[in-house]
Order: sequence, then C-alpha cells, then structure tokens
Amino acid sequence: MMSNDNEFIKFENVHYSFGDAPILIDITGSFPEGKITTLVGPSGAGKTTLFKLCNGLISPDSGAIFINGKKIESFDPVELRRKVGLALQSATMISGSVWRNLALPVTLQGKQLPEEKAIELLNLVGLEEKFLKRNVKDLSGGQRQKISIARTLVNRPKVLLLDEITSSLDRVSQQEIEELIVRINKEYLTTIVWITHNLEQALSIGDYSWVMMGGEVIEIGESDILHHPKDERVQRFVRGDME
Repeated sequence: MMSNDNEFIKFENVHYSFGDAPILIDITGSFPEGKITTLVGPSGAGKTTLFKLCNGLISPDSGAIFINGKKIESFDPVELRRKVGLALQSATMISGSVWRNLALPVTLQGKQLPEEKAIELLNLVGLEEKFLKRNVKDLSGGQRQKISIARTLVNRPKVLLLDEITSSLDRVSQQEIEELIVRINKEYLTTIVWITHNLEQALSIGDYSWVMMGGEVIEIGESDILHHPKDERVQRFVRGDME
C-alpha cells in the first residue's frame, strides 16, 4: 500500500477522451511529495496523456486533479508549468549554444539567465563550465539529455515529470541520468514521476510504481509490487508476455 506521504499530485475519478476514444478511464491515485514514482505499462496505456494533464497542457473531461491540495484549474498556466516541469525522451534543443538552450525558460519570460546560474545548472547535472559555449549539435545523446534536464530545473520546479528520458541512451549514459535524478530528488526533495519501459529501472529507482494498461491504473503500490503483482494482466506484462 501507499504510505502516508503528502499527496503532491492527486487524481480523483479522472476521465479523458480524444474524440470518441477513451484514453484515461477513472484514474484515482496520487504521487507522493518528495518521492520517486514510476509509471510502467505497455505502449498506449495513457501514461504520456496523464503527464499532459499534470501540467495543464490538456484538461480532463471529468474528475478532479489537485496539485499540493489545490485544484489544478486554480493555477495560472504559466505558474503551473514552472511548478511542474517536463523532460521528454527527445530532449529537443533550439539551434545554438548550450547557454542559449539553458536560458530558454527565462528568455520566454523576457529575462536573462546569468552566466553563474547557467554554470551552477551545468554543475548540478555533472557537466563542466566549458560546455556553456558549446554548440548543442556537437553534444552526445547523454549530454543533450543532461542539458534538457538542467533546462527543466531553471524554474526550480516542485515536480519533475520524466517521459522515457533514458530509453535511447547507452547503458553508461542511462546510469548517469539515473544517478542524476536520484540526486535531484534527494538534494532538492523534488517530487519525481518517471515513465519508463524498463522494469529493472522502475524497481531500482522508484519508491512507488503505477502500472497502467488500456487507460486504467491496474496496480499502485511500493515499487516491489513489480516483483509480485496481484493482477494477472500485470503478471503477464512483468513476464514480458505483452508489449
């Protein structure tokens, strides 16, 4: 069972459809504050759609979503996205220097990112100051992902949503990103929610796990539920009998 940790993001009977197709069905559960929750399940389970609901990119058809006890619709959209950061597998960059990419969130607010702040962010994700002036087209996949995460941290979000951020990386880069996320979680008490297809990663990184299938949450609990799931569909998924 989930512990009594503060529920930083909470869903109550949330439904979401695209046209006539139900994407999320009666989602109820929470992501505990300061913990790492992993979302696992086959492709098309609705995990990425759930993330879009968390930072207000889309709104539910029915049900309620709460961020730190407040209804999500009570937040200004810009404030909400500063509070709830999102990092994607693609680590999309704008052309130019690493500094220009790190500065993007504040540039959009009509401000500038001081050099010392940019260096601090680089150091946080394990990159040296010399990367600041480097062109992003010269970065490796792992370095791009670190820059993407650093950029998400510019506004010091309370929640970091990670969507398959290591799936296209080699094993060494994947391990570096995992260690980075654990460090961010421990040092800043950032609430982390991580979509991953890697069950080994979910078990080693997550405090809690949600298993989603067909737009529904099938099981929620501490991450070791993946060792002994109760639901037959989850048992098949964990064995690798379904994609």
